[in-house]
Amino acid sequence: MTGSKIPGYDEATRAARYILAHSKVRPRVGVILGSGLSSVLGGLREAGQIPYSRIPFFPKTSVAGHAGVLHLGNWGKVPVAVLEGRMHLYEGYKPAEVAFPTRVLARAGVGTLVVTCAAGGIAAAASPGSFMIFRDHLNYQGANPLAGPHDARWGERFVDVSEAYDRGLRREAKRAVRACGVKCFAGVYVALLGPSYETPAEIRALRRLGADAVGMSTVPEVLAARQAGLRVLAIATISNRAAGLSRTPLSHQEVLSVGKKTGRDLARLLDTLMPKLGEA
Repeated sequence: MTGSKIPGYDEATRAARYILAHSKVRPRVGVILGSGLSSVLGGLREAGQIPYSRIPFFPKTSVAGHAGVLHLGNWGKVPVAVLEGRMHLYEGYKPAEVAFPTRVLARAGVGTLVVTCAAGGIAAAASPGSFMIFRDHLNYQGANPLAGPHDARWGERFVDVSEAYDRGLRREAKRAVRACGVKCFAGVYVALLGPSYETPAEIRALRRLGADAVGMSTVPEVLAARQAGLRVLAIATISNRAAGLSRTPLSHQEVLSVGKKTGRDLARLLDTLMPKLGEA
């Protein structure tokens, strides 16, 4: 948890140097895995692992389904860095701490970031086990990793996020979806603070605001990635119907269970998509 100085640009540079010194892989694509999606790692070859605890200044994960391990290897012919586990604002971390691993990947040479997460389905198409390609997002977490004292080495202070999710990458993802035959739609993700799930009244309000899926992550990393100039693609696994839209009580165990089942489909999707991501 936070309590000491929040790591900045120099610390991210040192962390990136540590990673590159302990692997021959020079990653071009970064992947952040959401809750229960560790089965996706089967797509990596010649992979090495570095626990977060060994990387200088890296925060620690504390949530089930987030192992806290960096994997470096080749996905097909594409050198990739995969973050198995993320930090969340609801764990007590500051926004800049949540975004720190993303910034480290940028300093390590990653130019394209794929962010995955588990989400509750709001739209009619958002059934459990399906996927949603982010078209846009609503940030209702009450926080932004770009706020605070500005270090110009990260990038511009006032970042344009009118197209936070790269149009070309979304187009390639839709082609991969068709090739794989997985159930997927494009939509708007709303990020809330958590860790409590939403009330039915909140879900009704969010639906009126244009939200198609709801979760407690992803947006801080996306904002930091865009400030750093990374191209971003985000894909949510719909783990359950949101509050008030299902008779089943919401639980983190359900999130992990559905993530495990859909991980294989997500791996197939990334297998098809990765060559194009490597060209980005």
